[in-house]
Amino acid sequence: MKIAKTTAWTLRVPYEFPLIRETQHALVTFVEIETDDGLKGHAFAAYPLRYSIAEFINREAKDVLAGMDPLRTDAARTMLAVKLANKLYMGVWSCAASLIDIALWDIKGKLFGQPIWKLLGGARDKCPTYITFGLPRYSREELVEVGRQLMAEGHTQLKMVVASGANPSNYMYGEPTDEDIREDAARVRHVREALGDTLTLMMDANKNAKLTQAIRLAKLVEPYGLAWFEDPILQADPRLMAQLRRATSIPIAAGSMGTSDISNLREYLLNESIDIAQPNVRDIGGFTGGLRAAALAQAFNIQLEMGGNYPHLNMHLHAGVPNGGRVEFHLGGWRICETLFDGAAAPAQGWVALPQGPGLGLTPKAGILDLAV
Repeated sequence: MKIAKTTAWTLRVPYEFPLIRETQHALVTFVEIETDDGLKGHAFAAYPLRYSIAEFINREAKDVLAGMDPLRTDAARTMLAVKLANKLYMGVWSCAASLIDIALWDIKGKLFGQPIWKLLGGARDKCPTYITFGLPRYSREELVEVGRQLMAEGHTQLKMVVASGANPSNYMYGEPTDEDIREDAARVRHVREALGDTLTLMMDANKNAKLTQAIRLAKLVEPYGLAWFEDPILQADPRLMAQLRRATSIPIAAGSMGTSDISNLREYLLNESIDIAQPNVRDIGGFTGGLRAAALAQAFNIQLEMGGNYPHLNMHLHAGVPNGGRVEFHLGGWRICETLFDGAAAPAQGWVALPQGPGLGLTPKAGILDLAV
């Protein structure tokens, strides 16, 4: 069996958020690898470099992969590195190599008739979940309204975004001011007081706060019993994150979006920067890289928790390895997967049951390539 064809598309995928009237859209990289005997593996994720990743796969990576054994995932990554990234492992190459690895594992699962989580070790067949709901564009009252809706559905672990700052779209990232940090603390307090102590609450700065801002925010919200403070420091600087960790009692979580390789995760561990590791398979080398990251964290007695979106990929890692943890269902990534695939698992009462179908357990819906841009 050999790799016959590798193709990537950029899809404009519609989805919806609670209380937001207008339809949202994400530009998603969708990858398909086909073998010479007709097996197909898939992967998908939204990245800031969405056009570039698809172009890289279609113009360069596909030729390197052609004729290779799809079961030899380490050989595929090594060849991609030797041929296309011998001096740089970050950015487009890392994102593309991660999606390619995921698609190859999807083929491996289909060949053996097993879900990926079993091939990774099968440590558990269900995982605890949490929901990322707290968009910056929500008012304090809207945060509480959406939080109440989710808790009524049995989702009692929720995460909200902080340190987003002001920006034209009022949706995700910006440059936070000191006033923004004060407002973030007020929003956390408002959610906690309105929704009560039965709620497990986390916050995520998406690598967007300066050290002084992160310390100040952590101190302001310490009384509200947060489960963790995720990606708190600008550009995920492990040395500065270690300073923050020593300055707060809130557990520090990091490792999603941009770790690119386990050497970056290693710096978090050696600098004692984190309490919780969050390798995301869409960034750290797919499931091959995810296994290495999980083993590295386990060597330091560090728990994994998911961060960085795309639960329908990452749940396989967390179910597969012994130190796997909670799976994040971001309201965006969750709906994107449901738009693109049949068989998308959903959380219920704080848990997600892992798919029993082969590979990812997902089947692309008919007509999704009509979304290509």
